Amino acid sequence: MGLNETPSSSRVHIAFFGRRNVGKSSLVNAVTGQDLALVSDVKGTTTDPVHKAMELLPLGPVVIIDTPGIDDEGTLGEMRVRRAKRVLNKTDVAVLVVESSATTASTALVQAEEELVEIFREKNIPFVIALNKSDLSSPPLGDVPASDISIPEAIPVSAKTGFNVNFFKEKITELASGEETEKRLVADLIRPLDFVLLVVPIDKAAPKGRLILPQQQTIRDILEAGAVAIVVRDFELKETLAKLKEKPALVITDSQAFAQVSSEVPDDIPLTSFSILFARYKGSLESSLRGVAMLDSLQDGDKVLVCEGCTHHRQCDDIGTVKLPRMIRGFTGKEPEFSFCSGGDFPDDLSGHGYKLVIHCGACMLNDREIQYRRLSAEDQGIPFTNYGIAIAKTQGILARSVAVFS
Repeated sequence: MGLNETPSSSRVHIAFFGRRNVGKSSLVNAVTGQDLALVSDVKGTTTDPVHKAMELLPLGPVVIIDTPGIDDEGTLGEMRVRRAKRVLNKTDVAVLVVESSATTASTALVQAEEELVEIFREKNIPFVIALNKSDLSSPPLGDVPASDISIPEAIPVSAKTGFNVNFFKEKITELASGEETEKRLVADLIRPLDFVLLVVPIDKAAPKGRLILPQQQTIRDILEAGAVAIVVRDFELKETLAKLKEKPALVITDSQAFAQVSSEVPDDIPLTSFSILFARYKGSLESSLRGVAMLDSLQDGDKVLVCEGCTHHRQCDDIGTVKLPRMIRGFTGKEPEFSFCSGGDFPDDLSGHGYKLVIHCGACMLNDREIQYRRLSAEDQGIPFTNYGIAIAKTQGILARSVAVFS
């Protein structure tokens, strides 16, 4: 990913839902002006959710998601429907595509569509209904007053002729704009020309030739605040601090180096980690601080789920599967049972698996709505939820120091 590209986690996620053959994929292509989705007259052409990061004017950077039909049948069909509904957990704006009938007055939502609308409302997802194929109705819906259309929220469109597509895009933009909030990773904690020291270990787990996304985003936010980002490796930290004529306003470290960095950074210099910054950025800092207290009472055999938002090739000393469990065993003196998930494999039923604690990565690859879904899913099932950086700080005895900057 180039530094000038908006990461998917920061893009508005717009998902298209509907029954098979109502023209979801055709409408996706019409709205985006690109052939993003495969179009066919055969029912069930879209078998898996298709994600595409792009620019959608006038809205800006978005992720467009085309989903399988919600009325798919058979064993495979049921799996596709589950995958389609799982997309709801990351959806910022939902589009329900409905096929218009030959008689306008009789157009109505079927049960599966009504159930989707209820889910949109329960999850507080802004949505719009596209009454597609309006050119085929008699008379064409473009000639019918809106008050005569029996689905009040619906906007008549035609992916084939382009009728009302621009107006429909404006409606999506309006709904998405209502979701936008101004958030900063670190800029609100510093002032222009402050020195911010970033500690970035370059070890076997570090990707070759680039920085990972949390580091990129943090550097960018520091620059936008007019401050000065100084990036060093962990073994260069002490010498760098000695050479600086002015104390850093803040030190931010990779969580796995927390113990060493805390011992080398004077107590009067604020210290936190990239992962903890992301917990605050994603809105899960307070709940993660509550959840991490579960480490004090873990027992032998207690089940702990460790989650990563992305999938990557695991190294021999991987932070999530090796280092974090090792730190927890050392802190608790117990032998918990660790399970792991990554990418989109977050389980719906946590209590059924007997988990006592969920520990999640910083979630730089997940949008806000999906990480909040995961957090609330755990808490609704009575399971504490916390974050990599907060858990590591707890095990190293530096939790209070690592979050003091936010107070």
